Amino acid sequence: MKEIDNVTIIGMGALGTLFAYEIQEKIGRGKVAFLMDRKRYEKNSQAVYKVNGTPIDFRILTPENASPASLIIVAVKATGLMEALDTMAPAVGPDTIIISAVNGVVSEDILAERFGADKVIHAVAQGMDAAFFNHSLTFRNPGTFCLGILDPAMQEKLDILADFFRRISFPHSLEMDIRRRIWSKFMLNVGVNQVCMVLETGYGGISAEGSLPRALMVSAMREAMLAAEAEGVHLTEQDLEGYVSLMASLSPDSMPSMAQDRINRKRSEVELFAGTVRRIAAEHGFLVPVNDYLYEMVQKIEAEYPI
Repeated sequence: MKEIDNVTIIGMGALGTLFAYEIQEKIGRGKVAFLMDRKRYEKNSQAVYKVNGTPIDFRILTPENASPASLIIVAVKATGLMEALDTMAPAVGPDTIIISAVNGVVSEDILAERFGADKVIHAVAQGMDAAFFNHSLTFRNPGTFCLGILDPAMQEKLDILADFFRRISFPHSLEMDIRRRIWSKFMLNVGVNQVCMVLETGYGGISAEGSLPRALMVSAMREAMLAAEAEGVHLTEQDLEGYVSLMASLSPDSMPSMAQDRINRKRSEVELFAGTVRRIAAEHGFLVPVNDYLYEMVQKIEAEYPI
């Protein structure tokens, strides 16, 4: 199988724009493109994009102009994943590799069901402190892609993907237990995303020792640990402490996606985070009062948004 030589990105938010910028800087604008539906194209194609204050020119395509990509990176919100499947279909060829930066624990299953498990490498994007407002991306830490496989038959494609990231010096790690990494990142998101939105704070706020945001984040994460255990994934206090420490390395002025959603008055992924924890807790008969509280608060906040 030939090496990766072109990349299509689905989702032009903070992470998608960060990935496009980092990869385009290494392999050139002509080999990287965003793919979006006609409505989004009309909204975004004439905008002026900036990355850390510098204007950047991105290629943007619609499905009728798309061709099979070597690599597709899916970076939409979880609420938009099902719609994105039709948009990305023309870019999926026989040898395409797909990785997901979508939050939660089921995006790979959804992508595999539509396009085939032989195309999907499991991945977790973490450590990015990207913020995206008014077509302007700011970030200090590009983060890393954690990569892994559940089926040994996917080893060749994992090797091809890892080789590509090595060639372009894109931060990545190879995970022996990618399912555990996915649930670990979910645990973090349950805490940091929801708390930052509800308390209107950023990474600086949740990193302060002894603060209410930090205490609430850790409590929400511990409830997510219980949910993971109920689903057969054992997470530890060491896992939790590692992710709490990771937050301290991010720009204190930046914020996770749900906090950005509140500023932009967009519907958040609360159903993906607290909603999932609450569902699993109900199925297995344990209480998750912190996630109940965060869920209810997000519902109140979003009830005030324009319809």
